[in-house]
Amino acid sequence: MNELLIKDYGLTERKGVPVVSSRVVAEKFNKRHDHLLRDISRVTAPDSGVSKEFSSANFGESKYKDSTGRKLPEYLLTRDGFTILAMGFTGKKAMRFKESYINAFNQMANFIYSLHTAKLEHPAFTQAIMEAHEEPKHYHFSNEADMINRIVLGMSASKYRKENNIPKGKSIRPHLNGEQIKAIETLQRADIGLILAIPEFEQRKKVLIRYFDKVSVIRIPA
Repeated sequence: MNELLIKDYGLTERKGVPVVSSRVVAEKFNKRHDHLLRDISRVTAPDSGVSKEFSSANFGESKYKDSTGRKLPEYLLTRDGFTILAMGFTGKKAMRFKESYINAFNQMANFIYSLHTAKLEHPAFTQAIMEAHEEPKHYHFSNEADMINRIVLGMSASKYRKENNIPKGKSIRPHLNGEQIKAIETLQRADIGLILAIPEFEQRKKVLIRYFDKVSVIRIPA
């Protein structure tokens, strides 16, 4: 899902927050970029009624290079910055774009949060595997991760890379949608406790499959 959000809406991440370039907004809403920069200047002006704190937090000044290599100004807008700016966009088409953009921002925010949570929990997952084996081998870690990937995605990470043209060695997480990441998080969190409680791999796998079905997470077919 995040790949579609990047491709269709131009959303990116800045310090853990989803943002969109003013250039993309201008293109999507069929406006000249210099006119949009003028509108942003009005919104962020001291006498606009918008606080300085809000402006600095939601309208990030940035630069981009044009086709000639010149550095030109742009803004990186957060969801709230976009919402304030888009209030002035009128018409049915603009309203549809505004609604879809706000939904896209929310999806991207959820994706970033899930990805961050997964990264934070990975050390605990690794530690549990190390404690379960007197001499941990590399396959203990890969087997555990692949078990969860197979339950959620219906395939191993290596197969998922092949089917989605992801280079070898690259993480598949940025290419998953929010639902898939949430499912992997859920099983990884459960497996941290099960690794020590149920040492036998196949038995632990059966428990995780039952748990996965019980919490009604939609399994992605292979």
